[in-house]
Amino acid sequence: MARVNPAFMDSLDGRFDATACMNCGLCTAWCPMEVGILPRQLFRHAMLGLEDKVLGETDTIYQCLLCKLCEVNCPAEVPIAENIRLLRRYVGASLYGLGR
Repeated sequence: MARVNPAFMDSLDGRFDATACMNCGLCTAWCPMEVGILPRQLFRHAMLGLEDKVLGETDTIYQCLLCKLCEVNCPAEVPIAENIRLLRRYVGASLYGLGR
């Protein structure tokens, strides 16, 4: 069972923005790493406050090259790389005590 943390989005500095995502899958199609979990799924977990699911995808979050191929080809102009950076910062602080 997933636990919802309503304050999760606030802990991402309020700059996390994936609301324009249309779930088209182009981000995954352009990804040179062929990351297993789609950014759209990861971002949806974040927007729903499913902190445990996001933290469970730590390896995936750090596999991203931040090359922005996904972002450049996103028809909704979602700031995918910046969202990944924010998730990395959150994971670093939550799991490893970095940046506190």
